[in-house]
Amino acid sequence: MGNHETAEGRPTRSSRRTFLTASAAATAAAVATPLTAAPAAAATGAPPGPGRPARPQRPGRELAALLREIDGRRIEAVVRRLAAFGTRHTLSSQTDPVRGIGAARDWIHAQLSGYAAASGGRMTVELQSYVQQPASRIPVPTTITNVVATLRGDVTPERVYVITGHYDSRATDVMDAVSDAPGADDDASGVAVVMELARVLSTRRTEATIVLAAVAAEEQGLYGSAYLASQLKAAGADVQAMFSNDIVGSSTADDGTRDPRTVRLFAEGVPTAETPAEASVRQSVGGENDSPSRQLARFVTDVAGNSATGMDVRVIYRRDRYLRGSDHISFLREGWPAGRFTEPNEDFAHQHQDVRVVDGVQYGDLPQFCDFGYITRVARVNAATLWSLAQAPGTPKGVTVVTTNLTNDTTLRWQRGPEPDLAGYEVVWRETTADQWQKVLPVGDVTEVTIDLSKDNVFFGVRAVDRDGHRSPVAFPKPGS
Repeated sequence: MGNHETAEGRPTRSSRRTFLTASAAATAAAVATPLTAAPAAAATGAPPGPGRPARPQRPGRELAALLREIDGRRIEAVVRRLAAFGTRHTLSSQTDPVRGIGAARDWIHAQLSGYAAASGGRMTVELQSYVQQPASRIPVPTTITNVVATLRGDVTPERVYVITGHYDSRATDVMDAVSDAPGADDDASGVAVVMELARVLSTRRTEATIVLAAVAAEEQGLYGSAYLASQLKAAGADVQAMFSNDIVGSSTADDGTRDPRTVRLFAEGVPTAETPAEASVRQSVGGENDSPSRQLARFVTDVAGNSATGMDVRVIYRRDRYLRGSDHISFLREGWPAGRFTEPNEDFAHQHQDVRVVDGVQYGDLPQFCDFGYITRVARVNAATLWSLAQAPGTPKGVTVVTTNLTNDTTLRWQRGPEPDLAGYEVVWRETTADQWQKVLPVGDVTEVTIDLSKDNVFFGVRAVDRDGHRSPVAFPKPGS
């Protein structure tokens, strides 16, 4: 551990660094000397200071093979089949075998159960139901059912990653349970992503647990996802990431312009579940752009915006669009990092509209307005994200920046993760005005490090790395001792 890389990538001897090596029994001791700064390369745009420039994580062989298996024809078939149920309104029939939300629920369950049959028992599928008593947009007691496929991890099954699409739909009147509401884009497209991921992942082994859910009653008020999140919370699940795929079906805007290679990812800054004490700390030291959801968004751009997915991930720094909200909010309310994938520009004539023709213009959320190649690429973004999360170590816990004394260097501490293939950790840092991590310092299998760089001037983070080079999302440190 005597060498590190300069910004140019040349090994150089560090004269002022000592790491505190983690042990199974003890992790508390003083760090003798800090990591010293190294010069930066002006050509990279990276700031001066220790470490090498941050680079994206390229897909490995297994991930590349998974991405090739995602089938646009199957995705199209799912969207068209769901639209053919006529309406999937939450208040529509639950017993009609051909029309309504009950018929859609049973078809999704049958398809996912078929995929689970190929998993060797690792994937299970359940109908997760409860009765919602009268509430906003729910006039009478109504059974709400999520269709949930769970692929149990082999190494750290308590660590959970969730992806959802909502299978309910609506017409212009949110209480109209009778009129046609095909819901092709909103949100058969998201359900198609979930179901295709279930198909390609069912035969693969993952280190962490993956939950793939078609949730209900989103249009009535996020009821299904709220119940899913509450059940995971009650079970003590360690949900480290969640994504809602909601309106991911079209690359064409209302003015006819197309952007077929971009997907938006909405990620909040100030956490929805932030406590007053946490708000006080954030106001003191910063971190408005460093919530767990923002770290998750940075991870997605790192692993999923590339030629293997064929997509650019455009992160939007807000929780959701104006006047709208999707199922990731249910998970944010439980204190978990979450975000929403959605198409880059919307055509509102094909969302939340009765199926009709006015002055020669077709309204309604019909399959003919979907771009199935686009949905396929969105599925690849989800797959790259999910696979990279589930095969990497978990996000580091207990990450602290030591603030007991006034110093011009920075000491970071964290808890060692439980993964048997854990190789060590990397410290990342950036200027406070930069949106992405700029420099990376591999520090080895340790739980404490001191860096010759002032915590007052830059932001730091810590991520875990396994022996295959898979990296976790970054954990932003809290001040402490």
